[in-house]
Amino acid sequence: MTRRAAMALLGGAAMAAPVGGVGGPAPWYATMRRCGQTNFNEHDLAGYDVASWMDYWMSLKVDALLINGGGILAFYPTKVPYHHRSQYLGTRDLFGDFAKACKSHNIRLVARMDCNYVYEDAAKAHPEWIERLADGSPVVHPQSPWLFKTCMYSSYFTGQMPAIYREMNSLYDFDGFFTNGWPGVNRPGPCHCEACQGAPEPGTPEFLDRHRERVLEIWNLWNSIAREKGPENVYVGNLGGGIRAVLDLKQIAGAAHWFNADHQGRSGETPVWDCAQQGRVARSVMRGRTATNVTGAYANTQPLWRHASKAPDEMTMWLAQTAASGMTPWLHWLGGKPEDNRWRETGREFFTWLAANERHFVNRAPLANLAVVFSQRMNALYRTPGGGDAAEYLQGIYQALLEGRFLFDFVHEDSLDAASLGKYDALVLPNCALLGDSQCGQLRDFAGRGGSILATFETSFYDEKGAERAAPGLADLFGITPDGGVVPPNGNAAYARIERRHPILDGFSRTAILPFAEHYRPLKAVQGSPATMIPPYPAFPPEMVYPRTARTTQPAAVVREQGESRLVFLPGDVCRSYWRSQNPDLSRLLENSIRWMLPHQPVEVAGDGLVELFAWKTEAGYAIHLLNYTNPDAMRGWFARNYATGAQKVRVTLPGGAKVSRARLLRAGADVNLDQHGEAVEFTIPEVRGYEVVALS
Repeated sequence: MTRRAAMALLGGAAMAAPVGGVGGPAPWYATMRRCGQTNFNEHDLAGYDVASWMDYWMSLKVDALLINGGGILAFYPTKVPYHHRSQYLGTRDLFGDFAKACKSHNIRLVARMDCNYVYEDAAKAHPEWIERLADGSPVVHPQSPWLFKTCMYSSYFTGQMPAIYREMNSLYDFDGFFTNGWPGVNRPGPCHCEACQGAPEPGTPEFLDRHRERVLEIWNLWNSIAREKGPENVYVGNLGGGIRAVLDLKQIAGAAHWFNADHQGRSGETPVWDCAQQGRVARSVMRGRTATNVTGAYANTQPLWRHASKAPDEMTMWLAQTAASGMTPWLHWLGGKPEDNRWRETGREFFTWLAANERHFVNRAPLANLAVVFSQRMNALYRTPGGGDAAEYLQGIYQALLEGRFLFDFVHEDSLDAASLGKYDALVLPNCALLGDSQCGQLRDFAGRGGSILATFETSFYDEKGAERAAPGLADLFGITPDGGVVPPNGNAAYARIERRHPILDGFSRTAILPFAEHYRPLKAVQGSPATMIPPYPAFPPEMVYPRTARTTQPAAVVREQGESRLVFLPGDVCRSYWRSQNPDLSRLLENSIRWMLPHQPVEVAGDGLVELFAWKTEAGYAIHLLNYTNPDAMRGWFARNYATGAQKVRVTLPGGAKVSRARLLRAGADVNLDQHGEAVEFTIPEVRGYEVVALS
């Protein structure tokens, strides 16, 4: 058996294994609803107070707690060579004390480990453990240069870390291991250590394959060591990154019993919905299995203040997005002796509210009938015309979906089979440029079963390895024929000329042209196209600002109806152009296209404001989540306060003619009147200030 085949077998076996074993109950982490973490530093060992920390976490009613174990620094009296003991440890045993305290309070304990760095003595004794630059010099930590970076292809990962894990297994009664920062989900960099000699060229598909196989190998190894302690003990790695992840999350999820998104907050120009996106990504690969997201209670902005509290409304919104998107909230504070304690009450308020309403957060199935295809190959292999982040295509369609109040899921690009897509009536492919032949076949089958599809720009123009096709893989489905390479802007970007009225062009009166795309792929004429391309032309000087070709036969939109299937192809990077420009014409075009494809939605919410929706069949009935992003700080910064939306009129079409008799606002703590007519339930929420959940039972 080849190494590649062995890795596939290990990953496939993990995916196939039932969560609780054959006929057995679900493991503890599958029913965990609240999680906490105190990330101690070395100096905290001088006079830490276990009892006060346990009192706080118990007040939050957490099911599990993460506490420092070892790796870079041992927080227990280790005997493993080159496992560096804290200089303040003395006769203490921080991890052991918490193990006893958690056991006595019936709280699960996971050891927080760090496999990324070692001290100089270890680096000198085992130079083979260390990541190297091209000149052979070791990679050191930029802020703590006494720490040396380990290479995941070295025996540190297969020898030293297993030795530490097994020592801890032998000493303590606890429930698993979590590694900080590994595996990284972004593009891996090169290493020039002995183990990495002869590695494929960085950035190539072969390089990424090697990286994924090693991650799977180590993940399965460490999980097997965790389970040596007991069948419900677990290894957890970081799988954040959201829509920008390069590492194949679907394959890693096949080996993961628990997906953790270490997605602690936002900084710079990150939009507020970044956490909810992470939940959608996690759910697309875990499919109902355990997923958590870490909310840092500290100020994780740039510049950074890791011992100052996050603003209460920002922290609450991050926790709310975690819960609404189907993940388990995990609250994290850095440092064992906080002088800023403002975060404590914010965490306590939200966690105790979650505990009081727990049955409404035990999700059985999402209600969405629309899905967006999430492509990781775009992040790994696609060269974005004009440069920039490949995730901008997905980010643009995401914002348009929020503007349009659509209920939707993510589906991973490798989950396009009939079973995975069976519940959806429509799909959106936001420049899913890299699609294999089998994926294109699955999408054609979806349309053949009556499913509708919106695709943009270069969708299916390349195969799964990034090689351009002679003809797009979905050319026959959309009825398109390329007519040249990508056309960039020339001062002005490309426009679309309205040729005839169509529902995707609703709302565009008193204009013959529309802004369209920064880049586009010319297509040969398609009969009946509602809009055609106007190629870009100079923007300066003003005397030169006029179209050199005022009218073409190249379609700017291709629309088709085949039975119950409705198909839309927009050959420009409309999604990314909207994200970059925030031009509402582009959002309207995308929203119109989706509404034409999908005339019926299970949840419709009318009212003012920018609101993200989630809806679930739950243990108690149904739950409709509304996250209010109407805020001057939605696109960057932090929420300093919330702004109420005003009344929101909600219509829910319940599956299978289900009956409900009560609609309760869980955040407001009040009932609202509801009317049910057949399968439809209608009610009005007086306002949504930050986050509201309507429980239907």
